Amino acid sequence: MRDIITFTCEQCKHRNYTGTKNKRKTPDKLAFKKYCPFCRTHTIHKETK
Repeated sequence: MRDIITFTCEQCKHRNYTGTKNKRKTPDKLAFKKYCPFCRTHTIHKETK
């Protein structure tokens, strides 16, 4: 039931983080503010496939 998703930086478009989510309970895309080692700042990371 849980799918593996990747998180992409909004500024540099690098795929930095992975995670899991239950698609039945949260059908919308997730977005977190995480550290990007390429930008060297905290940026918003959105869910991608």
